[in-house]
Parts: sequence; C-alpha cells; structure tokens
Amino acid sequence: MTIRIGSLSLAASVMLGLATTSTQALAWGREGHQVVAALAWDYLTPEARNTINLILRQDKDTLTPPDFMSRSTWADAWRAAGHKETGEWHFVDIELDHPDLAQACYNFPTQDGPASKGPAKDCIVNKIPQFEKELADPKTPPAERILALKYVVHFVGDLHQPLHASDNHDKGGNCVRVALGGPRTTNLHSYWDTALVSELDPDPNSLANKLFTQITYDDKQKWQQGTPADWAQESFSFAQKYAYQLDSQPGCSQDSAPITLPPGYDAAAQTVVREQLMKAGVRLAYVLNTALTPSSAQP
Repeated sequence: MTIRIGSLSLAASVMLGLATTSTQALAWGREGHQVVAALAWDYLTPEARNTINLILRQDKDTLTPPDFMSRSTWADAWRAAGHKETGEWHFVDIELDHPDLAQACYNFPTQDGPASKGPAKDCIVNKIPQFEKELADPKTPPAERILALKYVVHFVGDLHQPLHASDNHDKGGNCVRVALGGPRTTNLHSYWDTALVSELDPDPNSLANKLFTQITYDDKQKWQQGTPADWAQESFSFAQKYAYQLDSQPGCSQDSAPITLPPGYDAAAQTVVREQLMKAGVRLAYVLNTALTPSSAQP
C-alpha cells in the first residue's frame, strides 16, 4: 500500500462537510470502505488476487474507477444512481428493544435467480452468502460475477459499522442529531460512518497501513471465525454498548435538539471503529480467499 500523509486541513474540511450535509449516510463513507479493501488486499492469496484482477478487467461500469479499492464503494454509487431497490441490502435493522435477527432480515427470503435480482426486502446478512456463492462459481455468468465481487467487497465492510446492524426505531441513527461543537451538527449514523474514520486518519491508504501493523497473527486467526450472522450480532453488541450510550430517545422526531456527546464517548467510539475496520479487512480477505482459492489456503 502507498502511504500518504493526511493533513489537518483535510480533516477539518471533512468535518465541516458532515456538519452541512443532510443526505443519508453511507456506511463508512468512501474512505472507510477503501481502508477495508486495502487491508483485505494484503491478506489475499496470489490466486485470489489474480482472479479478482481478471474479473475487474471485464467490468466496464463507470460509476467508480476500476481498481479494487475504488470498486469497494460501487454499491453505494449504484444505489445513489437510482437503484433504491438495493438499499435495504446494505444493513440489518436489529432493534435494540427487540433484537430478533430473523425478523430484521425478513425471515431470510430465498433466492431462486441471480442474487442481483433479489427482492428489495432482504438484508445484508442474507445477501453476502448469496453473492459469495456466485463469486465462487466460475460458471456464474460474467456480468453477474462482476456484481457479486463488488457487492461482497462492499457488504462485508458495511456489516462492521455498528449502526448498520442496529436500530432504535431511528433509521439506524439517521434521525439522531449530534452536536459537533459550535453550530456544526451531523447525525449519529454519519458520525459513525465518516467522522470517526476521518479522526483516525482522513487518508485511506495511510490509515490502512497503520491498522495493518496492529493486526497480530492471533487476531487474524480469531477474526476469521464465524459467519455474517455472527458478525452482525457482534456489530449490534457494539451499537448497544457504545453507539447508543447517549441521551437519545427511540423514534424519529423533527423537533429534537442536537445531542452533546458524553465525556469519553468519542475516544471509545474511535477504538471501536479502529477494531471494526481491521476485522472487516481480515474477514473480507477470508471470504474472498475462500471463494476464489480452491484450496482455501489463507496467507
């Protein structure tokens, strides 16, 4: 990975942008997804890397640049380009007051045709295995296999943002306004998506390099365990313990005042985001290696 040094002025501009933007947040934002992709690339087998490059060379879509890191944001760009039917695939709204994964995932609808043509009422926990299966099968039509790769790369990242696996009847925190100091405000979801990543380092290559040095062999072996359902429950637990530890009420209210984050909240949230980005990178590599390396060898 190429190391570039982020500047304080860039971080400040990112925070100012958050304070003035009211559009719905995208999980991790561009920078976070690229961090996950960069980390995963370092853990891929040579065979998996080669197959990924072959698949991406066939992709003529222009919504994002064609490289692996840039394609990690394609699913958000596709949704924003008018494909709202894919919107609910990016998360699973496990309610804090009734944590039922099956209910949050519409009882895991079955998929008979291509995963990319699936019903709108589905969730990230169900879509990852569907696309992983298509990616692993060389007989999958090339156009669908391209989509499968891009969705897997994006959705594994999404799943590790705690507010993409939790809900307090507030659209995953999108209804909770948070004060950033002075007149600046954002919503809780966007704060976890983008502000915290920027606080760690606004440059995705630089941040990925820093995080890579912190991942031990034991971390990697431990984090490769489990399934997307397990990872969703883990993200949900972080939302319970950290993200929603502030004075917010369930539901969406147009009249609610911005909430001041309690002392220590930001530091604890940074620690969670740092760990979740690392886990997402390791797990994305594991999913891709398993799908694209017949021996399932893990480097």
